[in-house]
Amino acid sequence: MSRRNEGERAAPPAIYLVAALLAAIAGFGTVYWSFAPSDNGRSGETAASPPESAPAPLATAAAGRPLANLNKGAMAPLVVRPKPIDLPDFSFTADGAIKTLQDFAGKVVLLNLWATWCVPCREEMPALDKLEAKLGGKDFAVVPVNIDKGGPAKAAAFLQETGAAHLPLYTDPTGKMFATLKAVGMPTTLIIDRTGREIARLVGPADWASPEALAVIEAAIAAPRA
Repeated sequence: MSRRNEGERAAPPAIYLVAALLAAIAGFGTVYWSFAPSDNGRSGETAASPPESAPAPLATAAAGRPLANLNKGAMAPLVVRPKPIDLPDFSFTADGAIKTLQDFAGKVVLLNLWATWCVPCREEMPALDKLEAKLGGKDFAVVPVNIDKGGPAKAAAFLQETGAAHLPLYTDPTGKMFATLKAVGMPTTLIIDRTGREIARLVGPADWASPEALAVIEAAIAAPRA
């Protein structure tokens, strides 16, 4: 057999190796995008645009997803639900009295899980206080629930230290809310519509006094009841 024929046979393995590496890179990209939040900025829509001959009715889309396309800027980490999600039953306390979402029926609720040992919670609390001071009332409430197990005294001191004069002290002495609401980090914030369903979630701290946050909450308040 000639040396030329041997060289020709030696080339294919290298080509296969390059092809395998390219396939691996492509595969990694597929996995990354599969696990990335698909509803950040697109609210769960596919990347493909609808045919020009059949545009989506904007009024219907806005009515069904009032927070669509509002997760940007300071609210970029906000995961907007494609449709409202029913929440499991949970409760917390205020001055020893049991509270549930029924106590906030008819209001949009920003439910924030926090702890005194959470440094990002300390940084976030003043913004939550400003949000409550600006929009809190008959249509909206910030509901910050402390999940410490050492009693309410430490949590009360925390609110005072951070200047949260407009926020009530709510606690979860059972420590069950974190698991019940399937929280994965601290702080975790849920935006809940007037009917008690989750419409958005943000894991980690955020500037809830920013113009983008105000736009999100105002849109939730203005949304028609489903």
